[in-house]
Amino acid sequence: MRSRTLIIACGALAHEIVELRRANGWSAFDVQCLPPELHNHPQRIPAAVQAQIAQHRDRYREIFVAYGDCGTGGMLDAVLAAEGVERLPGAHCYEAFATARVFAELSEAEPGTFYLTDFLLRHFDRLVTRGLGLDRHPELAGEYFRHYRRLVYLAQREHPEAHARARAIAAAMGLEFHYRFTGYGELGRKLAILHDRRGARPRPWPL
Repeated sequence: MRSRTLIIACGALAHEIVELRRANGWSAFDVQCLPPELHNHPQRIPAAVQAQIAQHRDRYREIFVAYGDCGTGGMLDAVLAAEGVERLPGAHCYEAFATARVFAELSEAEPGTFYLTDFLLRHFDRLVTRGLGLDRHPELAGEYFRHYRRLVYLAQREHPEAHARARAIAAAMGLEFHYRFTGYGELGRKLAILHDRRGARPRPWPL
């Protein structure tokens, strides 16, 4: 196992990481996912990631964390600096997929933007409709989304049915719809770099 690389990932990125691994033949990557519901309690993310590092560090050549800051306010970076582990750049998966420059442009153009990724689109009913209790109290939608003006679907894969569903969600929320194909963005780039440097000597764990 010491010849392999472990990716500790947010569950919201699991499908995309598996697709990248399969498509590129990155057979030396193992993936350990944490529940995407941790995003509801971002203060718990650093400890959960640290526990995974402690559990697996002796078994792997290198560990990479597929999380952004994800609302931890720098706490995740503090843990990773102490552990000598690198993470995905950016504040969250929206920025990672879109890239920092494009996401900044989107945010500046309309701060009141609700973002969808392929993951959030697939699980919209569970995470948003039921997660926010809108199935029981639909009248709360106006309060939850009153500061939003548009919905931007950041698509990792081009699929007509997904595009139509995202447009329907925007209409149901009363938001202007925008579509942008991002592919895998920084996630794909960082994993490619991680794979390519496997021939180099691994960075030692901090003493």
